[in-house]
Amino acid sequence: MNLPTKFYFTVATTVLLFAGAVWALPNVHAVARAVDNHYNRLHSLQAEFTEIYQGAGIERTESGTLWLKKPGKMRWEYRSPREKLFLSDGRDAWFYVPGDRQVRKSPVRKLDDLRSPLGLLLGKTRLEKELQGLSFAPDVAPALPGGMVLRGVPKGMGERVNEVILEITPESRISRLRIEEADGSVTEYRFSDPKENVELGDDRFRFAPPSGVEVIDANLGQ
Repeated sequence: MNLPTKFYFTVATTVLLFAGAVWALPNVHAVARAVDNHYNRLHSLQAEFTEIYQGAGIERTESGTLWLKKPGKMRWEYRSPREKLFLSDGRDAWFYVPGDRQVRKSPVRKLDDLRSPLGLLLGKTRLEKELQGLSFAPDVAPALPGGMVLRGVPKGMGERVNEVILEITPESRISRLRIEEADGSVTEYRFSDPKENVELGDDRFRFAPPSGVEVIDANLGQ
């Protein structure tokens, strides 16, 4: 092979190898569809969570167990550093700290809580519909080996939330959710030890106020 032929062969081979590498890169649309398909086939989910909040000079870390069940039911049971409960039966949401004399109740449709969209994760996941401008976030390192990091802005929350960061595992699970709000505060949820399609009774998502506890009903304040 003479020199010009060898040179052109080398260039062509390099171009083909580069093109093959580009084609092998994950596609954000395919990743989003894989996440959608994974969660839409589930009827229930249990996972351990860690919640990390940073803002206004405050840093707080809490942890506990999360349960989700179709349609729209969820239970966040905090154990550390203080027990508290946030749950929804799909219609109403309850916020309660054991030992307090009050519990807050709010209809889900009027709920303004960063955790509430997760109640719709099972069966209604549409990442590209719910997160505008969904794209890869190459500047954010994954916390777990093999993870892919995506970013987007929640639909209808652009004035409150700057962006949402999602870390996706090779199994198309969401292992991390970071919410950066317009005021500069950041709330991050890390999920581990997922158990899918576990048997969960509806009573786990109901709340009966303890005797002597006052119910502060948001409906009554309208």
